[in-house]
Formats: sequence, structure tokens, C-alpha cells
Amino acid sequence: MRLSLLLAGAINLVATQAISASRCTPETFTPHLSSNASLVYAVPYGPNDTFVGPLGNYSGLPEYCAVYVNVSSSATSSYEFGLWLPINTWNKRYMAYGNGGFTGMIAFADMAPGLNYGFATVSTNTGHNSSVTQAGDAPWALNDPETRTDWGWRALHGSVALGKVLTEGFYSEDITYSYYAGCSTGGRQGLKSVQMFPDDFDGVLAGACAWWTTHQQNWDLKVATLNLPNNASHHITETQVDALAAEVLRQCDGVDGVEDNIIMNGYACDFRPETLLCDGPSANTSTCFTADQINTVYKIYAPWVETNDTLVFPSFAYGSETQFAQMIMTDDDEQDSPSGIAYPRDFVYNDAGWPWQNLDYSTIQLSDRLDPGNATADDFDLRPFKKAGGKLMHYHGFADGEIPTGSSIYYYKQVLKTLAPLGIKLDDFYRFFLIPGMEHCQDSVHDAPWYIAAANQPGGLTGTNVWGVPGYRDRKHDAILALMAWVEQEIAPEELIATKFVNDAPADGVQAQRRLCVYPKEAKYVGGNWNETSSFECK
Repeated sequence: MRLSLLLAGAINLVATQAISASRCTPETFTPHLSSNASLVYAVPYGPNDTFVGPLGNYSGLPEYCAVYVNVSSSATSSYEFGLWLPINTWNKRYMAYGNGGFTGMIAFADMAPGLNYGFATVSTNTGHNSSVTQAGDAPWALNDPETRTDWGWRALHGSVALGKVLTEGFYSEDITYSYYAGCSTGGRQGLKSVQMFPDDFDGVLAGACAWWTTHQQNWDLKVATLNLPNNASHHITETQVDALAAEVLRQCDGVDGVEDNIIMNGYACDFRPETLLCDGPSANTSTCFTADQINTVYKIYAPWVETNDTLVFPSFAYGSETQFAQMIMTDDDEQDSPSGIAYPRDFVYNDAGWPWQNLDYSTIQLSDRLDPGNATADDFDLRPFKKAGGKLMHYHGFADGEIPTGSSIYYYKQVLKTLAPLGIKLDDFYRFFLIPGMEHCQDSVHDAPWYIAAANQPGGLTGTNVWGVPGYRDRKHDAILALMAWVEQEIAPEELIATKFVNDAPADGVQAQRRLCVYPKEAKYVGGNWNETSSFECK
């Protein structure tokens, strides 16, 4: 396959000179390995072949060489990475993909779409192997500081560096541009790379970043415990959360000027939950709230603040109820180990028997002192990345019920506070986009447009070998192409256009599209069909 000019002449993704699949052998790669690395396999795959991955099977891809490497990172730890190298379609660019939660799993689901752009793609297991169902668990971190460090930063950086050497050795050509895309933990990894290794990537696309590790991971536990125990008078049920979500939509939808079932700014609403109070004997007790339960609602939406108004962590935006139900609901048999316990138990206190009831501000203070694995990405001085010519695109869904949107807003403002006094304009190298209605990394509530072809997102669509934005392979709709245009042609993204496909299936057509604006601008309704891009302007 040969890709034509996807950016109206701006960026040429036409493949470099073809290379023979016969080079996809251990003999090609072994001479380029570092002394602490070993090759697990190097296997060619054709368009009719199927790669069997942990989360799915991938077929119909351009011909490529699949490489797998193990690297010893210390005397007691190691990490692995996968590297996929297009045989005939390499565009001389390199793309690394991030991970999710505490999961130790190579992001093959992102590497596959990346091949269709022509990228050489790489991803790491972060130093351990675990499944996506274990994303919130970290038993591997107990008594293992080296593996924590691999997860924190070392596995990605090492995989990227060695992957570049292997890529250039395979093609006998230099990589022209290097990129990164990741969401959640992957977003944190992207920001950590920007801060620690500003020369690793020319462009970074980071979403819903779990950057404030020492605070967010402990907040995860705190917000879960607000709704415990399950037999308490203040406990709210899933049915009540559904009623809460409906009332939030009723009160907050029109604040942005149009009642379209999409809350454009979940922090702009003056929500009053008292409308849900059980006001008489005829009230539906399965959906109405007692005074104690209303108090729980207030606590859930409130930021965690300590002495002297010290912000520990922001909380959910209005409109994120559908997803945050997963954070605050604990099965009866799991009340001794609620959501969020893994980080303080396995990383901070290093004690498998640590009781969650002991969580308090001292846990935050200890976490900050230790920062296990040096995972927290809280260096706001991004001058080295800017000096290196790097470009950062950052995004977050406003209906994110896993990592509150406010954490990304806070990060952006801290970078602004750090760099603006030095005369540095953030828009020159760092642009932040909020996506109304989008949940954590992908999908949305009430059919809000959410798809921008970012990390994890192609897997949220129905279809075979989905990549980019089907029908809209341009820098306005595709965030990866937007990043490339910014890096390679200095065409900065003034806006993006998010897409919602009917049934999340590109084959069924487009249901709605909407502008996404460079923060702090917001998309304002100017009239017309709210499912059309022209009905909103960035102001």
C-alpha cells in the first residue's frame, strides 16, 4: 500500500524504498542489540497472515516484520517490547505507544493501526506481564522497587531507545521523525518522557494523563471509600447514580446555550442535588436520596483539599456519572479491598496487609517523599522539550469518570504559571484540548463526538483494521496527522474535529461532528443543527 498526500500536500507519507522481507530474521537484529538485551523472535507477516495478540487478532495489515525483545534493566528486573516494522510502506517515522493502568501488556491494539500510517511502531510491557482485567492491581510492585522503576519510566525510555537502533539497522536508514501516543497511564508516560527525555520524541499526543501519580492513585481509593460501607445510611446505589446522572443532565445541559444532551463544560454548572431528596411517603426510594446520601454526593464532586487549602486532587466534572459509578461501587465481598487500594498498599507502604481505613493526608505526604518508581510527571518546566523543538498535544474527555478532567486542567495551568513569567507562549509548543462528553480515553455519553484517532481509540470502533478517521484522513479530524503537521510543517492545530460514528461503526456513517478548541477557548453554539461542525465556533 502507498499512502498519498494525506494533508493536502503538507505531509508526504509515501513509503521509502522497499526492503525485502527476507531481512526479518534474528541475524539482522542481533548485531544491533545492547549487551543486556536478547531477541525473542523476528517473524515476517503478510497481508493474509494473522498476528495473535492478548486482546485480539490482527490481520489485513501491510506486510511487516514483528520483533520481540527482552531487556534486563537490573539484576532483578527486566522488560519486554514489541517492534513492528513495515516491509514496503515505511514512512521513515517512528511511533511509540503507551500503556494503561498498572497493566503489563504491549499495546498491539495501537501498533496495528500505526502500521497503516507507515510508522515503525513500538510498545513495552512496562516491566511485568499482566492482563487488562488487572489494570487496577499491582501485586508485582510489592517488594520490587526495580520493577516499579520500569513501570514508572525506564521500560518505555529503554524500549524507545533500543527500538530506534533496531529500526535504523533494519532499514539501513535514519528515522526522520519520532512520535508518541498514549492515554491514561500512557498519557503519564508521554508527559514523563517530555520532562525526563526531551529528545526522545519530536511530537507527543497525550490523553487523560495519570500524571500526578502520588496524589491521583491515593485519591482513587479515597473516592471509593466515600461510598462505604455498603450497608451505611450514606451509601448510594447504582440505580441512584443513574438518577443522579439524569438530574445532572437536566440541570447542566443548557448552561452552554444549547440543550443537546452534551454538557460542554462539566465544571461550569451550579448543580443542586437537593432536587433528588425523598420529599414524602410516595417518593421512589430506589431513585430518591436521603439527606445522608445527598452529603455523599457533595463529597464525591468535591476536590480533596487539606490544611491551608492545599489541593490534593480535583474531583469529577458534572456529566461523568456514568463512568464514575465504576469507581464508587464496591461489591460486598470486596469491601476489604476497594478500588484504588493497589498503589498505597503495594507501592507506598509495601504491605500486602495494609488496611485501607488508614488512608489520610499522611499517605499523600509519604507518597510524595517516596514517589515509588519516580513515576509522577510533575516537572512543569518544559523548556528543554521546547528547546529541542518538541510539540505536545494534550487532550482530556469532560465526562471522564476515572481520571477527573480537572487534573489535566491543573497540569496545564501549572505549566502556564511556570513558563509565562519567562515570556514563553505555551501555544508555541503545547496545546490542550477538552472533549465534551468523552469518557476515559474513548467512547462518550449521549452520543457526543469523541473520536480523533488517538491512542486506544481505534479499538473503540467496530470494524476490521480500523485506523485514522475513516472518510476524514486529514489533520483537522485526525490528531496524529495534526501532530505531524505541527512538527513537520509548523502548521499548529487551531482546532480539531471530533467524530461520532453511528453505532461507533464507520461503515454506518457519521452521526455527529463537533469542534474541539485550544484551551482556554470553548466551542460555542452559534445556531443550526448541533450535530454539524458549522454550528459551533471556538471562542
